[in-house]
Amino acid sequence: MADVYAIFKTGGKQYRVKVGDIIKVEKLKAEGNIDFDTVIMLGDQVGSPTVAGAKVKAQVVAQERTDKILVFKKKRRHNYRRTKGHRQHITVLKITEIKG
Repeated sequence: MADVYAIFKTGGKQYRVKVGDIIKVEKLKAEGNIDFDTVIMLGDQVGSPTVAGAKVKAQVVAQERTDKILVFKKKRRHNYRRTKGHRQHITVLKITEIKG
């Protein structure tokens, strides 16, 4: 199972990963190692809705924030301008093992 990939779900999004991948997901309240049970696809096995007994193990590398996104609103000829910024909290994960 050298180049086996898995698709799992967390934070309302789906991620396609292999062992050794580093991904950024929405913030998780976790430190150390974490297991994901909602594996939707494992190699050529498609779950309905998930693959039974499959797990993706990951190690938490960092808790960070993304780059700032500026939201700018303007209405012309009304002297209306609003600027807001937003930085999303994320968790950086390194995929250590995929079990099937």
